[in-house]
Amino acid sequence: RRTVRISYQFQVNESTNLIFTASRAFHEGDQIPAKVLPSKQACYISHNGLEHFKPNFELLSGAGFTWVGSSNGHVPDGAVLAGHQRTGEPLYVGRAHHEGSLTVGKIHTGHGCIYIPYGGQEISILHYEVLVAQQRGMMECCQCQ
Repeated sequence: RRTVRISYQFQVNESTNLIFTASRAFHEGDQIPAKVLPSKQACYISHNGLEHFKPNFELLSGAGFTWVGSSNGHVPDGAVLAGHQRTGEPLYVGRAHHEGSLTVGKIHTGHGCIYIPYGGQEISILHYEVLVAQQRGMMECCQCQ
């Protein structure tokens, strides 16, 4: 399987017109794909059942990416590998619909789902889209002001 380690994608939330940017942040030894809300200058990850605010994060950047539908922990060739758990398990960038929102989160293949940070909670969803790249991108360090 070919995976891309770093990439980038903007997505306009259809219900609120907020831009959700894919990124990653560290939390308790894990490097976790995250959502960024530029309009709120905020980055959030999901971990251990909760949504966590992270002031320090890396934005995913580059070009040549697309979203591919998937489910049950499957990721296609070229899936963007943006993080890992401290145990070494890979975490991929994905997005899923929840309560009218299209939200970026982490695909955990071992758990068979995507987890999204939403409303203070970590939400598990079986059907999602995977960010897939044709080329490598770069990470840019950011900090919320």
